[in-house]
Amino acid sequence: MSARRNFTRPARLAAIGPFLWMLAFFLVPFGFVVKISLSQAVIAQPPYLPLFDLSVGWEALQAAFAALSLDNFRLLAADELYWRSYLRSLAVASSSTALLLLIGYPIAYAMARLPRRFQALAMMLVIVPFWTSFLIRIYAWINILQHDGLLNQMLLKLHLVSAPLVWLSTDTAMMLGLVYSYLPFMILPLYATLSKIPPALLEAAQDLGASPRRAFWLVTWPLSLPGVAAGVLLCFIPIVGEFVVPDLLAGSDSMMIGQTLWLEFFTNKDWPVASALAVLLLVLLLVPLLAYERLQRRQLEGGR
Repeated sequence: MSARRNFTRPARLAAIGPFLWMLAFFLVPFGFVVKISLSQAVIAQPPYLPLFDLSVGWEALQAAFAALSLDNFRLLAADELYWRSYLRSLAVASSSTALLLLIGYPIAYAMARLPRRFQALAMMLVIVPFWTSFLIRIYAWINILQHDGLLNQMLLKLHLVSAPLVWLSTDTAMMLGLVYSYLPFMILPLYATLSKIPPALLEAAQDLGASPRRAFWLVTWPLSLPGVAAGVLLCFIPIVGEFVVPDLLAGSDSMMIGQTLWLEFFTNKDWPVASALAVLLLVLLLVPLLAYERLQRRQLEGGR
């Protein structure tokens, strides 16, 4: 019994570590953001009121709590700029994630069917772009897509176009940048799932009369759904709040929520509204996370 206690105690302490990390570096800062989102903007430092000062007594703290309000969230619901930014972010994230799945799934499937000695090389080729700075890769796309860039030069030499096309400051350029930047996040979880599917299952399906296409939809696709869900979440969630790619490659006609948040925080100096935008964004992103958690629970229950 004592040996069992000595074994479980370090395990319990190790399990507490992630919770303490989340408490210190997520929940506590998020509590500050929530408090600022309930405050009002002022020309001061810090640029919001009320401020909590524990040294001024309980009555002053009560007055500070009473001054908190939901006015910033009402503004987000009433102003067309903000909810259009949310809708555009969700639309761009959904379409780009769908493109990533359509491109990444065949690549991951081909990697999983390679001989074992070539799979490590294929994974290395997928990971190599991570070795270069994200910002440098986006600026490389600017050079490729500009008016006299590599893409237009190739199209002109192939006589596919008669004049250079406009690529920069368009949604097409933004989609290219997003798909390129997040493709490894889709491929890696798909490959990890597809590589664990026993080939004997496909052979058994074909022995029972299923065609290769039918065997894929009846065996491979259902078993790869955990990897699909993980890849979709890894791409969709950061794309919703993406700032760099839309700001550098897309036009300024309609902004995504990351650009709107930057504008409110750094240009307008309206920290309460920017904090309200961040809080609402986090609440929206909890929906796919909860859906993924529910899917995982169903699969565990089905496995039993």
